[in-house]
Amino acid sequence: MNIKDIKSVFLIGAGGIGMSALARYFLSQGKFVAGYDRTPTPLTSHLIDEGAHIHFEDNISLIPDECKNKAHTLIVLTPAIPQDHDELNFFRNNGFTIQKRAQVLGSITRASKGLCVAGTHGKTTTSTMTAHLLHQSSIGCTAFLGGIYKNEGTNLLLSTTSPFTVIEADEYDRSFHQLSPYMSVITSSDPDHLDIYGDEKAYLESFAHYTSLIEPGGALLLRHGISVKPRLQEGVACYTYSRDEGDFHASNIRIANGEIFFDFIGPAIQIKDVQLGVPVSINIENGIAAMALAHLNGVTPEEIKRGMASFRGIDRRFDFKLKTDDAVLLIDYAHHPSEVKQSLASLRELYSNRKITAVFQPHLYSRTHDFYREFAESLSIADEVILTDIYPARELPIPGVSSLLIYNNLKEGIEKQLCKKEDLPHLFENKKIDVAVLLGAGDIENYAQPLIDEILSRESSE
Repeated sequence: MNIKDIKSVFLIGAGGIGMSALARYFLSQGKFVAGYDRTPTPLTSHLIDEGAHIHFEDNISLIPDECKNKAHTLIVLTPAIPQDHDELNFFRNNGFTIQKRAQVLGSITRASKGLCVAGTHGKTTTSTMTAHLLHQSSIGCTAFLGGIYKNEGTNLLLSTTSPFTVIEADEYDRSFHQLSPYMSVITSSDPDHLDIYGDEKAYLESFAHYTSLIEPGGALLLRHGISVKPRLQEGVACYTYSRDEGDFHASNIRIANGEIFFDFIGPAIQIKDVQLGVPVSINIENGIAAMALAHLNGVTPEEIKRGMASFRGIDRRFDFKLKTDDAVLLIDYAHHPSEVKQSLASLRELYSNRKITAVFQPHLYSRTHDFYREFAESLSIADEVILTDIYPARELPIPGVSSLLIYNNLKEGIEKQLCKKEDLPHLFENKKIDVAVLLGAGDIENYAQPLIDEILSRESSE
């Protein structure tokens, strides 16, 4: 189905961060947009305000009439939807065109120059940084982002003049194999989604195949030292990058007084005194990748330097919600052991002499089963660990798999506790908080405000 021929789009799982960007894209194209999601969220409320028709009950009778003409309606599916979903099976049984989100993104990238960012972790920040650098420059871009970009308050950027589309390339369910990148970054290849891939070898093979999809004339930016073995077509350049070494890297790094400055070094380019708008040490490396991608596509050194300083970050990525003299609370989407380690190491660097409390909501039974020892090791960077129940997302429980597996493997000497997420505000009533972070990709962020209210209430009464 040609996108130009589509009159209506129905999204099953419309409230997801990636799906909602597509909903906004199709609304901007003047299409009738409707969809289903399991629960209302602030994001679905925004979509409804913007003109989308979204309902929250799996009920065929709630499908709008505008979405019942199969000749002009595209159905977009997120992989998390169960196969027995009534609305999905209605569309299947009646011959509608059904595509996964990645297939639709693939069609869009093939009509532009796709700048895609892949990797187990770091891809949301790196892709959003890249989009910001292009957006605020003379080059511009369209961008489908995996988080809410704080500078603009959205996960979608649109340009009618730029040839570039920035996309977060998701390896789950091999979705990134649907893309046709002009250039790509691969940030990391730590094994994940082993419920899909089975083992690390298959996971790395999937990334190798992804590199073969980069178009001749384009380029791959590969983080120095990762295990992916590229299979590039003839005419595709390959560069390495990292914080400290590679074709693109940082030098003269200065971290002091809550600020980070460094010099950006690359083939035939050097930008001195780059300031990180979000001064977290992991963003040095993410920034190197974004700056390299922007540089290779025409953004000037002056524009790059200005853009790095003005980048405000992404919701739920090392996102400070409370900063007072006595207490700090932030949320972070970290849900893989490497991400948890980076997040807590960055906090330890910023607050070396303060007590750090990590509240972690494990995401998926399968990921907990595969990596509970690694999660325990990463969480042990904190002084105190509070573990909530596992957020199941698309999965059914696995016998014997619970947060207790992580709890039992935390290092000796760590203060630790198991707690139901709904009991967190009560727990914080009697707990002195110094620096706390809510970690996870589930709904743990919903408890940030009640915890902030509790902290501020106690501070005001002291």
